Amino acid sequence: MMSDVTIDHIFAGGITELQPEGQSTGIYKKNLSCPAFVTRNGIVGDQQADRRVHGGPEKAVHHYATENYSLLAAEFPNSADSLVAGSLGENISTQGMNEKNAYIGDIYQVGSCLIQISQPRSPCWKINHRFGEERMSMFVVNEHLTGWYYRVLREGSFDVGDAIQLINRETEEYSIKRFWQIQLAHRPELDDLIKLSLTPGLAQDWRQRLAGRAEWLRKKYES
Repeated sequence: MMSDVTIDHIFAGGITELQPEGQSTGIYKKNLSCPAFVTRNGIVGDQQADRRVHGGPEKAVHHYATENYSLLAAEFPNSADSLVAGSLGENISTQGMNEKNAYIGDIYQVGSCLIQISQPRSPCWKINHRFGEERMSMFVVNEHLTGWYYRVLREGSFDVGDAIQLINRETEEYSIKRFWQIQLAHRPELDDLIKLSLTPGLAQDWRQRLAGRAEWLRKKYES
């Protein structure tokens, strides 16, 4: 199992305008200099512009690996100076915990909070607008550099320097990276889709989507 890592940064923010067209966004967040108070809906004071696709109990806290930014900077050198921790709108930033060693359903103790990985983040077009790079959101997905969301099992608080301690791991098979490998496959294995959809802790929306795709493929294979 992964060794404990500690929180390097915590970010939260309100709603601002995304240039050049002025859409509302919550992607611009600020470093918190005090402990974050965390409810079932996320960090107190953190806001999301489009609640259809961001925020809520199944996307309460977004975690992103700081080391991913060097990969993004190498691919998008014109934006390298802006690709720093917090710039993709995450709430937690760490070193050493990433899409390869974070697994669907993982439960962690962080400060006085208990949180569980519910799903990967699905990047949207606002990342492209944020950096003026039309390929960035697709690159983030295709390279499995999305980060992930937690649901909050026990409300409380956490702070910079707090350890992210693994309490329980539901699966050693379905990391965030493996999730995307299955989801993005042109012809995924039917068993992989079914098993992934049944992974304890997976968000209900993804559970339904994966099960629906598995059923569609099953009918196609049988026809």
